[in-house]
Amino acid sequence: VGKLPDAHSSYAPLSIDCAPSRAGHGRIVSGGGDNCINIYREETTVVSGGGSSSDAPKFSIEAMAVDAHDGDVNCVKWHPRDGTCLVSCGDDGAVKLWKYQRG
Repeated sequence: VGKLPDAHSSYAPLSIDCAPSRAGHGRIVSGGGDNCINIYREETTVVSGGGSSSDAPKFSIEAMAVDAHDGDVNCVKWHPRDGTCLVSCGDDGAVKLWKYQRG
Protein backbone atom coordinates (compact mmCIF):
# COMPACT_ATOMS: atom_id res chain seq x y z
CA VAL A 1 0.00 0.00 0.00
CA GLY A 2 1.38 3.39 -0.99
CA LYS A 3 1.04 6.47 1.20
CA LEU A 4 0.80 10.12 0.25
CA PRO A 5 3.50 11.98 2.21
CA ASP A 6 2.62 15.18 4.03
CA ALA A 7 -0.98 14.89 2.88
CA HIS A 8 -2.26 18.18 4.27
CA SER A 9 -0.06 18.23 7.41
CA SER A 10 -2.20 17.86 10.50
CA TYR A 11 -5.43 18.47 8.56
CA ALA A 12 -7.61 15.78 7.05
CA PRO A 13 -7.46 15.06 3.33
CA LEU A 14 -11.09 15.43 2.22
CA SER A 15 -10.90 14.36 -1.43
CA ILE A 16 -8.51 12.30 -3.57
CA ASP A 17 -8.66 11.51 -7.29
CA CYS A 18 -6.40 9.69 -9.75
CA ALA A 19 -5.85 11.07 -13.23
CA PRO A 20 -7.44 8.94 -15.97
CA SER A 21 -5.09 6.57 -17.81
CA ARG A 22 -5.54 8.52 -21.04
CA ALA A 23 -4.02 11.56 -19.30
CA GLY A 24 -0.67 9.83 -19.65
CA HIS A 25 0.81 11.10 -16.40
CA GLY A 26 -0.70 9.02 -13.56
CA ARG A 27 -0.83 11.88 -11.06
CA ILE A 28 -2.96 11.92 -7.92
CA VAL A 29 -4.63 15.09 -6.65
CA SER A 30 -5.89 15.72 -3.12
CA GLY A 31 -7.77 18.51 -1.38
CA GLY A 32 -7.93 19.01 2.34
CA GLY A 33 -8.86 20.89 5.46
CA ASP A 34 -5.76 23.07 5.11
CA ASN A 35 -7.36 24.89 2.13
CA CYS A 36 -4.70 23.41 -0.19
CA ILE A 37 -4.60 21.24 -3.29
CA ASN A 38 -1.66 18.85 -3.70
CA ILE A 39 -0.59 16.96 -6.82
CA TYR A 40 1.53 13.85 -6.30
CA ARG A 41 3.68 11.85 -8.67
CA GLU A 42 4.83 8.29 -8.21
CA GLU A 43 8.55 7.95 -7.67
CA THR A 44 10.25 5.22 -9.63
CA THR A 45 13.29 3.69 -8.02
CA VAL A 46 15.25 0.95 -9.68
CA VAL A 47 17.65 -1.25 -7.77
CA SER A 48 20.41 -3.36 -9.22
CA GLY A 49 18.91 -6.36 -10.97
CA GLY A 50 16.19 -4.23 -12.57
CA GLY A 51 13.56 -4.63 -9.86
CA SER A 52 11.86 -2.14 -7.59
CA SER A 53 13.10 -1.70 -4.02
CA SER A 54 9.59 -2.20 -2.63
CA ASP A 55 6.17 -3.43 -3.65
CA ALA A 56 4.59 -0.30 -2.15
CA PRO A 57 4.50 2.68 -4.51
CA LYS A 58 6.13 5.86 -3.21
CA PHE A 59 4.73 9.30 -3.93
CA SER A 60 6.07 12.82 -3.59
CA ILE A 61 4.37 16.21 -3.87
CA GLU A 62 4.97 17.68 -7.31
CA ALA A 63 2.80 20.80 -7.05
CA MET A 64 0.77 22.57 -4.39
CA ALA A 65 -1.86 25.31 -4.52
CA VAL A 66 -1.70 26.98 -1.11
CA ASP A 67 -4.97 28.64 -0.04
CA ALA A 68 -6.67 27.27 -3.15
CA HIS A 69 -10.00 28.05 -1.46
CA ASP A 70 -11.07 30.27 1.42
CA GLY A 71 -11.84 27.28 3.63
CA ASP A 72 -11.65 23.51 3.25
CA VAL A 73 -11.16 22.02 -0.21
CA ASN A 74 -14.04 19.54 -0.22
CA CYS A 75 -13.66 17.95 -3.64
CA VAL A 76 -11.02 17.66 -6.38
CA LYS A 77 -11.52 15.80 -9.64
CA TRP A 78 -9.48 15.34 -12.82
CA HIS A 79 -11.25 15.90 -16.12
CA PRO A 80 -12.24 12.44 -17.45
CA ARG A 81 -10.53 12.94 -20.83
CA ASP A 82 -8.13 15.85 -20.46
CA GLY A 83 -5.32 15.26 -17.96
CA THR A 84 -4.37 18.94 -17.97
CA CYS A 85 -7.65 20.05 -16.33
CA LEU A 86 -9.01 19.54 -12.86
CA VAL A 87 -11.79 21.09 -10.85
CA SER A 88 -12.15 21.85 -7.14
CA CYS A 89 -14.83 23.13 -4.80
CA GLY A 90 -14.57 24.39 -1.27
CA ASP A 91 -16.31 25.78 1.79
CA ASP A 92 -16.14 29.20 0.16
CA GLY A 93 -18.80 28.07 -2.33
CA ALA A 94 -16.44 28.52 -5.28
CA VAL A 95 -15.94 25.98 -8.04
CA LYS A 96 -12.54 26.47 -9.64
CA LEU A 97 -11.04 25.07 -12.82
CA TRP A 98 -7.29 24.48 -12.78
CA LYS A 99 -4.79 23.94 -15.58
CA TYR A 100 -2.05 21.42 -14.83
CA GLN A 101 1.24 21.27 -16.72
CA ARG A 102 3.77 18.60 -15.89
CA GLY A 103 7.03 19.97 -14.57
